[in-house]
Amino acid sequence: MFAAERRQLILEMVRANGAVSLRELARVVQTSEVTVRRDVRALEAEGLLDRRHGGAVLPGGFTRESGFPQKSHLATAEKTAIADLAANFVEEGEAIVVGAGTTTQELARRLARVPGLTVVTNSLLVAQALAHANRVEVVMTGGTLRGSNYALVGSGAEQSLHGLRVSRAFLSGSGLTAERGLSTSNMLSASVDRALVQAAAEVVVLADHTKLGTDTMFQTVPTDLITRLVTDEPPAHDDRAATELQALADQGVQIAVAGGQGGSAGAGAGGPGGDSVPARQQRRDVPLPGPRRQVPGTGGQLRPASMLGEQSPGAERARVADLRRR
Repeated sequence: MFAAERRQLILEMVRANGAVSLRELARVVQTSEVTVRRDVRALEAEGLLDRRHGGAVLPGGFTRESGFPQKSHLATAEKTAIADLAANFVEEGEAIVVGAGTTTQELARRLARVPGLTVVTNSLLVAQALAHANRVEVVMTGGTLRGSNYALVGSGAEQSLHGLRVSRAFLSGSGLTAERGLSTSNMLSASVDRALVQAAAEVVVLADHTKLGTDTMFQTVPTDLITRLVTDEPPAHDDRAATELQALADQGVQIAVAGGQGGSAGAGAGGPGGDSVPARQQRRDVPLPGPRRQVPGTGGQLRPASMLGEQSPGAERARVADLRRR
């Protein structure tokens, strides 16, 4: 394929998807990431797209949100590895919330094997992945269906989460920076994600390396409210993504890297195994501060993980059952 043909195809992919990783571009045009990076630089010089850490996005500073069909084909290997690792942080009998997204959908498929689990979600894809798990109870929020990502949003979804308390929230998003935290491109989705965070004692963010350093319009989780980030190993040449990971770790976020040096990471404190991160990353187990800062756009405060012991799993399930009756 000639350079002009490659660049036209790259441009069409970015316009169709909003954001595409270099790995995916290299796979589609059947060339190396080095060649694709050169093509992306040339297209950026013409003002046709913007480069991001490990990928390319539409020009204009903020990425627009891609629909589910486009997202489901992006960074599939990375999402699978992240989901495999994130599942290690879920224990039997827990009550958790899982947000919308293709990465959280992959996580849900693995949670089907966790006995006694209760999952509260606003995602039809997550619920579908768990629909036939006979040992997992699924509770869906109310709300209005948003067709682009098969998620329930709006005041109905937020109100149904009011008063709920679970051990962990698993969330994804469109971008993650150490300065601003997790963000997304849609206001309604961001509002529900904040309500999910409000219901949880700990927040686990699932984000592949292409989202590191990307900032989108609506903040969902400030960095100081993120307990743990589960991500994949950035390419060796992606120094900016590695720098972003280090900045997140410096702010107290526990980093778990799937497929990093020494193999995939296991669960951290409180779960089987131990976290493994690349040599350049020093994982820091920082205790959650208390009380935690209020999330913008929601009421109340989050309690630190140390207070989770005040509530038994039975009490959590009772609250979930009460949510369903309402």
